[in-house]
Amino acid sequence: MRTDTPWSTLPAREHLLAAAVGAPVLDVVVPVYNEEKDLETCVLRLHDHLARTFPYGFRITVADNASTDRTPEVAARLAALIPEVRSYRLEEKGRGRALRTVWSTSDSPVLAYMDVDLSTDLNALLPLVAPLISGHSDLAIGSRLARSSRVVRGGKREFISRAYNLILRSSLAARFSDAQCGFKAIRGEVAQRLLPMVEDTGWFFDTEMLVLAERAGLRIHEVPVDWVDDPDSTVHIVRTATEDLRGVWRVGRALATGALPLDRLARPFGDDPRDRAVPGVPRGLARQLVGFCVVGALSTLAYLALYSLFRLGVGPQFANAAALLVSAVANTAANRRLTFGVRGRGGAVRHQAQGLVVFAIGLALTSGSLAALGTASGSASHGTELAVLIAANLAATVLRFLLFRAWVFPDRRTDHQDARQGAAHELRNVR
Repeated sequence: MRTDTPWSTLPAREHLLAAAVGAPVLDVVVPVYNEEKDLETCVLRLHDHLARTFPYGFRITVADNASTDRTPEVAARLAALIPEVRSYRLEEKGRGRALRTVWSTSDSPVLAYMDVDLSTDLNALLPLVAPLISGHSDLAIGSRLARSSRVVRGGKREFISRAYNLILRSSLAARFSDAQCGFKAIRGEVAQRLLPMVEDTGWFFDTEMLVLAERAGLRIHEVPVDWVDDPDSTVHIVRTATEDLRGVWRVGRALATGALPLDRLARPFGDDPRDRAVPGVPRGLARQLVGFCVVGALSTLAYLALYSLFRLGVGPQFANAAALLVSAVANTAANRRLTFGVRGRGGAVRHQAQGLVVFAIGLALTSGSLAALGTASGSASHGTELAVLIAANLAATVLRFLLFRAWVFPDRRTDHQDARQGAAHELRNVR
């Protein structure tokens, strides 16, 4: 995975003002490979639609993926005849490679792409890019699987598309509905940060980009589209599906190991100063509480199962200590990644060591409860032991959350931001 992106986080989204943008507001990329027959019709139709309906400046970029027919000549002729059209030649194939190359060098604040067959109704183009221009969203995708979409295609492609999106939901926890529709847009500043993290250069490029954006907390807007299948499509379904599955495995492994610096894509809530710092309310507290409760519930179930298992061969104190130790390591790792959003391997050993200290406190609470139970009742039943342990674990859980938030995983970024804001305020007072 490539991680050579700027270290600072993204600024708040702002509405794009056409007068303040020197370049065309929208750059629509049409990636092509050996499309000499359809290219001219596509570009002329797209240009006519934008000229009639799009209220801002626009550009159409034909990205030629090493075509071996007359496609480069057609693209060059169109660029010479129409001022809003330009052609870009790549000597290597790959739709993802073409999009990354053109988007990375474009000076437009909103970037989009569509397939040359124009299967998607162009009336969805303005609704696609409008949330990006207004500052509401970071990415936008056309969805053929939305309830209000109207789609004409064969049963085979319908099955493959729905099966693929089901795989994404089950394996990568993707929440967007249609990863493969060739009708997407992204804000320029987001593309500059996100694209270097996207490794694929082929058809999986779209999916990888969307998964990483969603995991980073970027906002993805979905637009229902009307879509008619192109019966002459040259996409090799089996080979593409195989490459996509390999991509799913690669991205899933990278996300599981925290190998991607997705925190560099974080945004503040908005451009309203009230959203940036609410006095007396810790940042992310509600989200962290929900995550901690979910992880805690699963950890408690695992702890009780382990305790019951260990209790078959050893005494209650040893069974309690062993079950707590195993579940504590897993609990710290899960809270590190899911609750407090710490990514990457940096500080993992230190966090586990601090987690073990928290574990020791929990062990003292639960062991003390067991000892008190033994003193009070002599030989208690297994059910009574579990009830006492659950109560003790609830108390230990509250203390664990407070220690995790304040000591193990403090919000250092917030502290740094507050320090920078304070310094800027002092500087303004001096001036």
